[in-house]
Amino acid sequence: MVKRMNPSTLIGMLASVLLLGIVLFFSADDPRMYVDWPSLGIVLGGTLAATFLSYPLKEVFRVFNLMATVMRNERMYTQNDIDELVRISKLWINGDLHAVERALENVTNPFLRTGVQLVIDQTPEDDILDLMQWRISRLRAREAAEAQLFRVMANFAPAFGMLGTLVGLINLMSLLGGDMRAIGQQLAVALMTTFYGILLANLVFKPVAVKLERRTETRVVLMNMVLQGISMMCERRSPALMRETLKSFMAHHEDEIFDGRLPGKNGKKRVVVPGPAR
Repeated sequence: MVKRMNPSTLIGMLASVLLLGIVLFFSADDPRMYVDWPSLGIVLGGTLAATFLSYPLKEVFRVFNLMATVMRNERMYTQNDIDELVRISKLWINGDLHAVERALENVTNPFLRTGVQLVIDQTPEDDILDLMQWRISRLRAREAAEAQLFRVMANFAPAFGMLGTLVGLINLMSLLGGDMRAIGQQLAVALMTTFYGILLANLVFKPVAVKLERRTETRVVLMNMVLQGISMMCERRSPALMRETLKSFMAHHEDEIFDGRLPGKNGKKRVVVPGPAR
């Protein structure tokens, strides 16, 4: 996998900053009034405290690694995995065990490497599929729990925003009839904590959770593709059939028999109107 900045994440971050900048510029005489450190401390501190209470320490510390995962662009070498499976399958059908072992040393996908190693070790197909399906289930469960961590934080943030609002209103009542500047400061705390809580939940925590879930779906599809290839290798299926089968796992959803064009020079589309049934 090549690790670069994820373009969709970058676009989302820039769009968020631009949107907030426009809103603050046109809706406030002084944009600095939207910066309130006590309010942000209540929301972030409360969210982190509740998260530490809810999860083991090791899982909470994974938040930073997961944020880095979302920020970078992970390229899945799907075509490379297909080519390696087809090439190894040809060697396996020809009975060249030593060539298979040499080719296996260059395989970079550990899931694929494990499957092929089990095949050349003469492990029964049912046992191979059970083991690999268990690994897929384990990955799905682990990464679903990671995404759920951010969804939990997204629920905590607005709640602590409301808590900060209550704190600000309680302090405000004790100042009624007094210094208007102090009243304004407490009112700012009351409102800004809710603002920060909603902002963090819907612009940080929930999007990160959705992106992690989508990443898991892509990885599971790739692992299922490898699983199907290992199964076909066990059955000594044709490498050509294997290639087409594996490509179908990653293909886009398109019409398999008609693309809307007719054979001819211009290839224009024709709208076909169904006639009356006979």
